[in-house]
Amino acid sequence: MKELINNNLVEQIKSLLENARQKVALEVNTTLLNTYWQIGKIIVEDEAMHIGDSEYERQSLRQLSKVLTTEFGKGFSRSNLSNMRQFYLTHKDVQTASGQLSWSHYCELQTISDEKKRSFYEKECINARWSVRELRRQIESSLFERLLLSSGDANKEKVLSLAMKGNEIEKPADVIRDPYVFEFLGIPEDKVFLESDLEKALVEQIEKFLLELGRGFMFVGTQQRVTFSNHHYYVDMVFYNKILRSYVLIELKTTKLMPEAVGQLNMYLNYYANEVNDQDDNPPIGIILCTDKGNFDVQYALGGLSNQIFASKYVVYMPDKEQLIQQVEAVLEKWHEEKES
Repeated sequence: MKELINNNLVEQIKSLLENARQKVALEVNTTLLNTYWQIGKIIVEDEAMHIGDSEYERQSLRQLSKVLTTEFGKGFSRSNLSNMRQFYLTHKDVQTASGQLSWSHYCELQTISDEKKRSFYEKECINARWSVRELRRQIESSLFERLLLSSGDANKEKVLSLAMKGNEIEKPADVIRDPYVFEFLGIPEDKVFLESDLEKALVEQIEKFLLELGRGFMFVGTQQRVTFSNHHYYVDMVFYNKILRSYVLIELKTTKLMPEAVGQLNMYLNYYANEVNDQDDNPPIGIILCTDKGNFDVQYALGGLSNQIFASKYVVYMPDKEQLIQQVEAVLEKWHEEKES
């Protein structure tokens, strides 16, 4: 039987229906967020009229939960009503809440007490389109603190910039994190493994690795051949960052940073700049992922190079959040002292 309907007609209708579904879903989500915000507002205003009544403060949400659950079913547990209350308190203007994020996203964001940190995760969640699970993972891995520590010169302006805009990617240094967290590989902290094992494990979990690398990364391949005078060398992992319009070459080391790794990666970058880059590509970027790096060694190993090479530590477990916060506070305190002197 001859087909009378052409593919172009089908694609046009499919596109129309998909756009309509997305629009309806956005409108439903926005309405839900507005409703929960209004409920939170009513709860806060009611509490203000019963200040000092400890029994009322203790029982009001629990009793309200029972009534609303009887009338409207699930979704009105005491904890969810508490989240609505907090949602109103953290977004005094409902217009500042984004319809691109679900209520589950906002419930996860409410767990962050620091306003600037919470604002960063909200902006970055919108920019990177994280799922709730991805948002939770980034909070648990202390992304905010890691980005502040990556440049080594955290300051108040940088904190405010992250809070207001998320992580803006304008230069190679903006995509670097320190440390990188590979807890998703499930490798025991004390296990000895080869670089080839690490590479294989990262490829098997490439979606999670891309999430850890950040926005704009596309996977090109592993063991990409580079040839000089009939001698073949192989770059461990190659990516392309579409925001920076640059190839990103990653060398994996299961030891501390060694100077020879810098020289080798610098050679690869020169090759990519001359032989692989297209006319519209920016200079390639190199990242050495190692188990440890001494600041003294890094200063001399990376200094004076024309190519952009970064060295970052990686860990196979979730970093100690309190320790990272203390490191950020120490860096900021030092910055304040230098600025005042």
